[in-house]
Amino acid sequence: MDFLTYVVEHERAILEEVKALCRIPSVLDRFDPESETPFGEGIAKALSHMLKQAKADGFVTKNVRNYAGHIEYGEGGELIGILCHLDVVPAHTEGWSTPPFHPVVKDGKLYGRGTMDDKGPLIAAYFALKFLKDLGVKFHRRVRLIMGTDEETAWRGIKEYFKMEEMPTFGFSPDATFPLIHGEKGLFNFELKGKYANDELLSFKSGERFNMVPDTAECTLSIDLKKEFTAFLKYNGYKGKIEGNTYKVFGKNAHAMSPHLGVNAAFILASFLHEHIDNPFIRLIRERFAFDPYGEKLNIAHKDEEMKSFTVNPGVFRYAPEGGSVVVNCRYPKGFNLRSSALKIKNAAQKYGYTYERTFHLPIHYVSKEDPLVTSLMDAYQKITNDFESEPHTIGGGTFARALDKGVAFGMLMPGRKDSTHQIDEHVYVKDLIEATAIYMEAIYTLTREETKIPVEKA
Repeated sequence: MDFLTYVVEHERAILEEVKALCRIPSVLDRFDPESETPFGEGIAKALSHMLKQAKADGFVTKNVRNYAGHIEYGEGGELIGILCHLDVVPAHTEGWSTPPFHPVVKDGKLYGRGTMDDKGPLIAAYFALKFLKDLGVKFHRRVRLIMGTDEETAWRGIKEYFKMEEMPTFGFSPDATFPLIHGEKGLFNFELKGKYANDELLSFKSGERFNMVPDTAECTLSIDLKKEFTAFLKYNGYKGKIEGNTYKVFGKNAHAMSPHLGVNAAFILASFLHEHIDNPFIRLIRERFAFDPYGEKLNIAHKDEEMKSFTVNPGVFRYAPEGGSVVVNCRYPKGFNLRSSALKIKNAAQKYGYTYERTFHLPIHYVSKEDPLVTSLMDAYQKITNDFESEPHTIGGGTFARALDKGVAFGMLMPGRKDSTHQIDEHVYVKDLIEATAIYMEAIYTLTREETKIPVEKA
């Protein structure tokens, strides 16, 4: 049948349920593994709300200790996972045109925290499953809508869930963009540390998060470089200020997956200091990292035709009289050699009296564009949207699809739309919400057909 026409007829019900879920301020207030609500009352309430509604609609439901929950329908040995999350980032009322937890529709958009990330997509997937159930469609695979509770912070909820529950055979996460993300770069962090004394540089600070390009940097000096600093800013067109013996510069924020779109303030300040003082911390920054988003100065640059370039983002810098540290976030494509790169970084760091330690690693998450999972989902997207130009792609970031052994990110931000995720006045176009619900109906219908064969080996 025409799924889009059917969904349009139920637009009001979909909108009301998104509103109801978005009225719950499911923001992490603390993590307490000993509590019955480990991520706080708001997140537990959102999970309870969804499970209660699903049970009333005739689904099999399960709450896994308020770490996560699922809604299931269908029969068969294979399990399709649809992985969403109920937690949202904080939303201060300042700057919003409407209260963030009182969603409203205006000018064709539904405004409210979570409407795009990820409550709107979750409800779209839920109604897609519900509508197919209501229509009496027979499933030849089980479908499980899995709801995480900790995606915006540390993924503790979904990790705990999969310790106790079945891993889906394959699946998708409606927590990104259409048409489809089939590959995500590997991620790793490393920290460089060095200990030494220096009388001229008293402190250096830049960045709070490894996954962001820092937009401010400041240092304190025991020598007077005010005249030189002012001339440096003017000559290079940078912005900065001096307060006493503290020197501060301003750059531009960007996500660590695209460091070339930002201006790392630490690089600016280190470039100035490098001209006037001899300090291994400053030389390390200037000679091995500054204005080099691709790792060429470390001799670890690499590019894959499909997943594009390796990127490096030094995101956190700290220096005190006893020494300094730099925390670096890297994103690597297929073909990148982790072992040899670690040796090169370690050897480079030693020349400045620094030690190297890898502190975090997520491997590449990848499903071939030719895989039946990808082609089936793309067919569903194209059937509803008639968009045959947008192509499945890979990204440098990470989506909830990584939590699945074999999964891709599938919607629901439409191509060409500005992403309001995590922003003031977060919103989703009502038209897109309805269209996405129809896409998910088509996708679930296709994936649950007996004749749809999806390889079961892990990606």
